[in-house]
Amino acid sequence: MDFDFTWLLWGLPLAFALGWVASRLDLRQWRIESRQAPKAYFRGLNHLLNEQQDQAIDAFIEAVQGDPDTAELHFALGNLFRRRGDYDRAVRVHEHLLSRADLSRKDRDRAQHALALDFLKAGLLDRAEAALQKLDGSAFESEALLALLGIYERSRDWPRAKEIAQRLDSVEQGSFSARLAHYLCEEADLAQRAGDHGTALARLEEAVQRAPQLARGWMSLSALKAAGDDAQGAYEALLKLHQHAPQALPLAAGPLAQLARQTGREAEATALLQQAQVHAPCIDITEALASLSTSPAQARAHYLAHLEREPSLVIASRWLAGETLSSPVAQERVTLSLEQASAPLRRYRCAACGFEARQHFWQCPGCQAWDSYPARRVEEI
Repeated sequence: MDFDFTWLLWGLPLAFALGWVASRLDLRQWRIESRQAPKAYFRGLNHLLNEQQDQAIDAFIEAVQGDPDTAELHFALGNLFRRRGDYDRAVRVHEHLLSRADLSRKDRDRAQHALALDFLKAGLLDRAEAALQKLDGSAFESEALLALLGIYERSRDWPRAKEIAQRLDSVEQGSFSARLAHYLCEEADLAQRAGDHGTALARLEEAVQRAPQLARGWMSLSALKAAGDDAQGAYEALLKLHQHAPQALPLAAGPLAQLARQTGREAEATALLQQAQVHAPCIDITEALASLSTSPAQARAHYLAHLEREPSLVIASRWLAGETLSSPVAQERVTLSLEQASAPLRRYRCAACGFEARQHFWQCPGCQAWDSYPARRVEEI
């Protein structure tokens, strides 16, 4: 049977025509989708620039529905949920990304990091810790270690905080010697409360070796030795503080004067404090000098010398407390008024967040920053 080539002549043009129509339909559909997705995406960006987060989220949800395979849209949507405080939805978005088998290694690490941030912002520290630990060896390892360090500090898990700080120190992410010294001081404080004097002493000696410029180590070492009836050792520790961290002498001026009286080294302590006072008058150093004075008149002379160089309501109230007014009632009222007026000026203020406190903190209770409190009081800043 001979093949009829007539069908071939009709079939080829027909197949070509059908293929052309199908390609045009696919091209039209692709153009419609490509117009819709960027339109929703750019509308979301416009809402973001106008700080309209709710409208931006709606636009990005529309864009994700139009192109569910686009990872960048999911990241943008998850970050928006987290910024708005909608942590449950942010977690669902990032967990959905992690469940995709076609996600690249880079985007998987990015989604894991974003999920850890969701848990961290939501206060779920245990889940955040588990998520951050999965980032070892990734491009986000350093950021994850810093976040883990913050978690361990908040939970006061000082041994694990030391481990993370040592890792960060080894990968050259800045110097963490001061942080490590603070952790050692915290461990020493816990050991001292438990009655383990030997462990506390060992931790503090390691702290001052790691970071001799950190005043806390020397002051804690001095207090520990003073509690153990080693007044000479306590005094020597404060002398080393002045040697390695002279800017922190105002914090140690009061204990230094007290230990000087106990050890009979008043003259040496007075000379040291007077030398420091020449460079920059300080309330705490002036009060320490007054406490080392041999007479009330000599103490009041120190107050006047301070006022001559630098006006101070705190020192003026101290000086006036030694004056005798004609009326005892007026004396009491004036003294009380000055005490109340100068009380806020005797506080310490965090340089990072501005949190004020009556006592000096090594770690700010407000922003959790280390060494953010200057050694001088509010009136002197």
